[in-house]
Amino acid sequence: MGYRIAPEVRQDMDRIATILCRLEAIYGRPVWQPRMRPIEELVHCILSQHTSDVNSFRAFEALRRAYPDWEAVLQAPEEELARVIRSGGLARQKARRIQAVLRRIRDERPDWKLEAILESLSDEEARAYLMRLPGIGPKCAAIVLCFALGRALLPVDTHVFRVSWRLGLIERRLGPDRAHDVLQDLVPRDLVYRFHVALIRHGRSLCRAQRPRCPECPLRDLCAYGRGESGTGEGARETSSDSQC
Repeated sequence: MGYRIAPEVRQDMDRIATILCRLEAIYGRPVWQPRMRPIEELVHCILSQHTSDVNSFRAFEALRRAYPDWEAVLQAPEEELARVIRSGGLARQKARRIQAVLRRIRDERPDWKLEAILESLSDEEARAYLMRLPGIGPKCAAIVLCFALGRALLPVDTHVFRVSWRLGLIERRLGPDRAHDVLQDLVPRDLVYRFHVALIRHGRSLCRAQRPRCPECPLRDLCAYGRGESGTGEGARETSSDSQC
């Protein structure tokens, strides 16, 4: 006897597929390819906290120019490293976190091959391993596994979170960190990367935090926010806490 999908699960899957189909008709269908090695993705993710993509990539490029390898980054004086990455903001905090994470990785893999650790683990084990590193939360763990290794882990950034609760896929009161588990269970594994990219593009283009362009939205008939039905969840925030990324 074959496995039967519950009707409510099938309904959610069909809705996700419809959302994705409409968004990709506008923004295109992304094709996954590795952006960076896992250790590079991890360091960049730390640098990206509470700043723009432009500033985080500028800080990452400055770091890579300033130091020949990860051992040099680890051994650099904290104040010096902070000066190098200052364009990313919160430089002292991020310098301290980067060196703490690198120290943990170097202790386990002197060759700095984080991928060797992660590739030996299941998705959940790899996610748990990354989240045990200093200051690393569910978003950063998912980014490393999804973008560097092509794992079906869904990063929930401010855009994915905002579009998801406006569509009524999740409750806003969950907050971004808890939303990872809910959306991970909701989105079919083979659609995770495409869903992530599509919602980011939509969040930047039409479903903006301030003054969303609802009349132009291809999802308006599916959108709880547009119909005035979504719960706001008092006190919810669209960004992760300062303690982790």
